[in-house]
Amino acid sequence: MTVLVAYVPTPEGDAAFTAAVSEAGRRQERLVVLNTPREGAPVSTDMAGEDAVRAMVDHATAAGVDVEIRQDPHAGDLADEVVRVADAIDASVIVIGLRRRSPVGKLIMGSAAQSILLEADRPVLAVKP
Repeated sequence: MTVLVAYVPTPEGDAAFTAAVSEAGRRQERLVVLNTPREGAPVSTDMAGEDAVRAMVDHATAAGVDVEIRQDPHAGDLADEVVRVADAIDASVIVIGLRRRSPVGKLIMGSAAQSILLEADRPVLAVKP
């Protein structure tokens, strides 16, 4: 089986990655890092750079975890893409990072994390930085 982490280069994403490495090590499973920009975006702050990818691979390897980084662009909703990849790789758990949001922000804008929690048919580990 596999641990899937939805990663963006933010403190929340870093916390999710760290938790996912620990979870993959505890379960003795491989780790898939999903760092996917929106298809057609000319520039994406959601995409981890080469140095960040190298640091993630080094961190996971040092912890004894086999890691795969996926950075293919996605179309549509990010939450749908996370759930789709989790199904495709038969992930045993999805790890996501959460950020603090006001009640009004939650009402108006929704949340990819909330959608993943509601749509996933497998355990979801949600962490904060």
